[in-house]
Amino acid sequence: MEFFTILVSAIFVNNFVLAKFLGICPFLGVSKKVETAFGMGMAVTFVMTLSSIITYFIHHFILVKLGIEFLQTMAFILVIASLVQFVEMFVKKASPGLYDALGVFLPLITTNCAVLGLAILNIQEEYTLFKTITHAVGASIGFSLAIVLFAGIRERIALADVPESLQGFPIALITAGLMAIAFLGFQGLV
Repeated sequence: MEFFTILVSAIFVNNFVLAKFLGICPFLGVSKKVETAFGMGMAVTFVMTLSSIITYFIHHFILVKLGIEFLQTMAFILVIASLVQFVEMFVKKASPGLYDALGVFLPLITTNCAVLGLAILNIQEEYTLFKTITHAVGASIGFSLAIVLFAGIRERIALADVPESLQGFPIALITAGLMAIAFLGFQGLV
């Protein structure tokens, strides 16, 4: 039951984008089309989940054992950057169209604060390995859900009659704010 609570909490209640406001750059930058948003969501899911597992082992079996916990942020960023390079090479080879559509936002996963925030939060919460994996999967599903829903709404807004002063980025920010308010409805869930 505890794993289910962590999963649901990470997806809906403590959504990294809509509740913690982490990962806003790719959320706003790659959410104009559902296809690219889904591709970014899958790339972030892979990086978040794998980096959480690797950083768990690095923290517990290297940093703590050697008493160099102060190097945590640097070690975690190196792990994330390495995984992003792997994802970038894979996407470039497997799906050149998606690679072109994601553009500069794919390498920016390295600086996506949601990925680093998740790794640090897992350590701060003192999660076990299985709780870390559950939290990582939930957080990445929550990120993917938020970005895909937002992209779907933005596609609909592109066809709507929006006042000229709100077209583009302003209406996107208003929509993101309304989505965040809507996700507040999940607060009593866990």
